[in-house]
Order: sequence, then structure tokens, then C-alpha cells
Amino acid sequence: MKPFNGPALFLDRSDINTDEIIPAKYLTEISREALKPYLLEDLSLEGFDPAADIADKSVIVTRANFGCGSSREHAPWALEVNGINLVVGESFARIFRQNMFNCGMMAVELPPDVIDRLFASFAGHETTAETDVDAGTITFTAGDRSITVAFTLSGFDADLVAAGGWVDYADAHY
Repeated sequence: MKPFNGPALFLDRSDINTDEIIPAKYLTEISREALKPYLLEDLSLEGFDPAADIADKSVIVTRANFGCGSSREHAPWALEVNGINLVVGESFARIFRQNMFNCGMMAVELPPDVIDRLFASFAGHETTAETDVDAGTITFTAGDRSITVAFTLSGFDADLVAAGGWVDYADAHY
């Protein structure tokens, strides 16, 4: 199972699309590692500098409809190669969400009021996330402030996460 803990990056915008996650001009690359320097390169978000803000982050907290646009596995791959295995948001584009789980990563959906509370409490602060997949909780901490939120995964999504992704799941079950 991949790690789902670490420093969080807050991206306060809905509808971040796959072209912003990894620009299409890099889709000719033949390795995941080659995608690494281009993650979120084209994201338009005031005050966001991908070169400085992504380094050492392991979790993204965002708004609604993350991963919309073109259906491509490259978007989760670009996150994964940068050490980001967990994205928390209000909602996800269906294919992006499934690609995350197929890669053994998690796209955790939380209600808008919970996402609002996370942004109000932690955006702009050095925040870490600690995930207990079995308990279905993520604890966000910044200094002496801490909030634990509950999430649920379908049985199959939990199996994909536990296996490390679809390929490892298929190898074990077929």
C-alpha cells in the first residue's frame, strides 16, 4: 500500500482539469519520471508557484470536479511520481477518480462544508495529513490545530488501494 500521509498542498479552485495537472504537450514522454517536473505547470491560481509549492507535498486538498477534462492516466501518474498519492476534494471527474484508484492512490470525496472548514483552518499554514485507511479517517494538523475527518471507500476501491493498484490486484486475483 502506498503512503497517504505528509505535508498538504491546498489548491483553492474548482474544475482543475487534467491539462492543468499535466499539460498535453508532455504526454509523449515514455516514463512516469519524465512527467515529474511538469506537474501543475499550467495551473492558473493566484499566488501558486509549482516550482516552489509542490516540493515535498504528499497530499492535495482542493475543491470540486478535480481532474475534469481529458481522460488520461498521465494525470495520476504525474501526481504519483511527485509523491502525491492522496487528493481530497468535494468531487472528482469520474475517469480521473477511477484512474487514481487503479494506480493504488486515493481520491477522497468530502462534503463541501468539510472542505470549507479545512481551507479555513489550514490553507496558508504548514499542514500535515495523517491517513488511517482502515479506520477511514484523515487527521489534518498545523501547529496546535487538528481536525479529523471521516471518509468511506467502496469495497473494491479499498481493495485496489490495499493491493497497490489494479495491476497488482489483478495479478493476485486472476
